[in-house]
Amino acid sequence: MQQTKALGWLLALAICISSPAHARTLHVVASFSILADVVKQIGGAQVVVKSLVPPDGDPHEFEPSPDDARALKEADIAFLSGEGLETWFQRLAQASGYKGQATVVSTGIETISMEEDGKSVTDPHVWNSVRNVIVWANNIEKALSAASPEDAAKFTSNATNYAKQLEQLDAYARAQIGAIPKEQRKVLTSHDAFGYFSRAYGVSFLSPIGLSTESEASAGDVAKLIDQIKKEGVKVYFIENSNDPRLVQQIAAATGAKPGGKLYVESLSAADGPAATYASLIRYNVDQIVTAISK
Repeated sequence: MQQTKALGWLLALAICISSPAHARTLHVVASFSILADVVKQIGGAQVVVKSLVPPDGDPHEFEPSPDDARALKEADIAFLSGEGLETWFQRLAQASGYKGQATVVSTGIETISMEEDGKSVTDPHVWNSVRNVIVWANNIEKALSAASPEDAAKFTSNATNYAKQLEQLDAYARAQIGAIPKEQRKVLTSHDAFGYFSRAYGVSFLSPIGLSTESEASAGDVAKLIDQIKKEGVKVYFIENSNDPRLVQQIAAATGAKPGGKLYVESLSAADGPAATYASLIRYNVDQIVTAISK
């Protein structure tokens, strides 16, 4: 009997010794919901991710709460998109006492610059081109692997598989939009968040507000835009899930543009909505745009 117990104990000890060490779960903060989803896709079961800006939230006008400060202070790693999107993050980091270095996932992306209020500014909405999010995925994988080397192989595998899904999604967007005559690929939206989508997929977007929803359109700018819409024959407009639709609706009423629905531009939908993940967001937006401009 004692010999049997001893053998059992030795077997259990051998299993423990031979089992690979498993890193603790990483607690991650991401600045907004789209980025949080991409981090989840790569981190898998090894991460718990909190999005500071919630689904349907506006990352430009976000006001962090004390709960956000606590979450950031306790985080193992934080992710930002960068390029001027999260102007509030540095204040939050200082207020929370967060000591880590936030990873900027847009590093390496070929950005778009444009003039706004007499200044050259970088368009921060890089995720609206799927190929840019493949760059995100690579940067996220490297940061997670550095934070938890024991799980690096899992992160690498997840990132590789996710990049393949994104390649297929990018090809889908190009095929669907490419089937529409170029002269029909024109839409009106609430603000100028689709520059990367336009460059990647060949749709022209007009909007009354610049890169940030915090900016305001003058009466003169709105009048010029109305004239441009009429001149170019823009027939459809979209509202956005994360900002006020009233101005774009007023412009549409003045031009005769018809509603095309809602686009998810800077945030995911709620979990039961049509854009609960980044991949579903892109597919939904592409389908909405194609349906509207095909009429």
